Amino acid sequence: MIRTAKTEYGTVRGRSAADPRITAFLGIPFAAPPVGELRWHAPVPPKPWDGVRDCLEFAPISMQGTPGLNPNDRYAREWHVDPEIPMSEDCLYLNVWTPAKSADEKLPVYVWYFGGGLQCGYTSEMEFDGERIARRGIVVVTVNYRVNAFGFLAHPEITAEDADAPANFGHLDQREGLMWTYRNIAEFGGDPNNITIGGQSAGGMSVMAQLNYPGNNGYIKRAIIDSGIFMHAFSSGGIRTTSFADAEAAGVRFFDYLGVKSLAEARAIPARELMDKIGKYRGFFGTVADGVFQTDSYFSNAARGEILDVPLFIGHTDNEFNSDLRAPSSEWLNEYAAVHFGGDADRFKELIGAEDGLEAVRKNTEMSSIEFAFRYLNRKLRENGFTAPHYYYEFGVNIPGFDNPGAFHSVDLWFWFETLAKCWRPFTGRHYDIARKMCNYWCNFIKNGDPNGDDYGEPMPKWDAFTPENNACMGFYSEIAQYERKPSELMQFVLEHK
Repeated sequence: MIRTAKTEYGTVRGRSAADPRITAFLGIPFAAPPVGELRWHAPVPPKPWDGVRDCLEFAPISMQGTPGLNPNDRYAREWHVDPEIPMSEDCLYLNVWTPAKSADEKLPVYVWYFGGGLQCGYTSEMEFDGERIARRGIVVVTVNYRVNAFGFLAHPEITAEDADAPANFGHLDQREGLMWTYRNIAEFGGDPNNITIGGQSAGGMSVMAQLNYPGNNGYIKRAIIDSGIFMHAFSSGGIRTTSFADAEAAGVRFFDYLGVKSLAEARAIPARELMDKIGKYRGFFGTVADGVFQTDSYFSNAARGEILDVPLFIGHTDNEFNSDLRAPSSEWLNEYAAVHFGGDADRFKELIGAEDGLEAVRKNTEMSSIEFAFRYLNRKLRENGFTAPHYYYEFGVNIPGFDNPGAFHSVDLWFWFETLAKCWRPFTGRHYDIARKMCNYWCNFIKNGDPNGDDYGEPMPKWDAFTPENNACMGFYSEIAQYERKPSELMQFVLEHK
């Protein structure tokens, strides 16, 4: 087994995972600590080290609200369980799980970005254990990155300092993790020319941000986006891609709130004190269309055919992110219909049951914002001549527990990583069977861009690529089966007018 590996910055030592055939390297530095003058700066290389560096424990999580404090918070019960978990601004580390016995095996590689709304999250969440994926012949890399204002602040002084990297520092951390993987993963038995990136929720949004950066062309073979693309059918654009001017203006207001008059003063605030102020400020800091890393939102660029054309694996749970139209008045609704649908306004009002009242309109317009976003993305890419296959799924497994939660946002992570044994919930044998097969599908896609294959010699249900003509969706419920998921008449109508 590979227990030591030589990276470009120095040699690292890993440890045996629970399965001794897997080696886990935890807390490998891929960039210098983003502290002092490197706060709100693109990642730079770490200092090389001599000798062998032990990488046996996860590094501290990035600055964020303390996990696990609210017992009524489902996510605090689920995986953000430890209020004493080490936290530091010095957080740019990644983790590698490898099954390779030697450096010449050229195994497929999976680079993972965690979710958390770009405000929180970390690689050491227990559901992200890469061992079960590595057991299937894949080298797994999980990348930590800066979040909230530490990772996504914009400000005119930051721009003046480095116009080539004025914002999106968390995404730049993710990309540096990808580039570190490309340059170093062969030493861990991985194939740098066969890298799949993946993420869930804001991690999935981050995957789309990476696909939206032309400089990643040639480094990303395929992509997995779990519950990570969102588009409200009844408003324009996607979600939370802020214009650069608005982001800079928000940064000025934030500095005013901090009571500082310069970037130097803001950088001098101790990390814990700054985090406390971020929590009280309650602002949102996220992806910015900075004209450099993100020239526009990924939906806008997809509509122009300006994102990477790679195989996509996209889906959602059946109990998350529904959106609807909440009209304040009939007059407002009539104007909305005329502006957005022109000569088809009457048809739109007929489809939403406008004559039955505003509450009926709200109920009649409810639909999955992820399904809508996926269909929009698929259609726009096909219209621009993209040919890579797209695979679509829905997860609706009955989740046990005193809270009777349904298939809530993020619960499928236990299944994709096949880490159910780490969860407190009373999962039974059928849950483990479904998780094993879901992980199989994931790994098959990571290996060759096609999720189909066997489950230890037994063929799994066939999963066809989604096309506008073949609305194939793999359903993960009490049983696993593909079905035809046709859009509702209203969804199809609105899509045709986007």
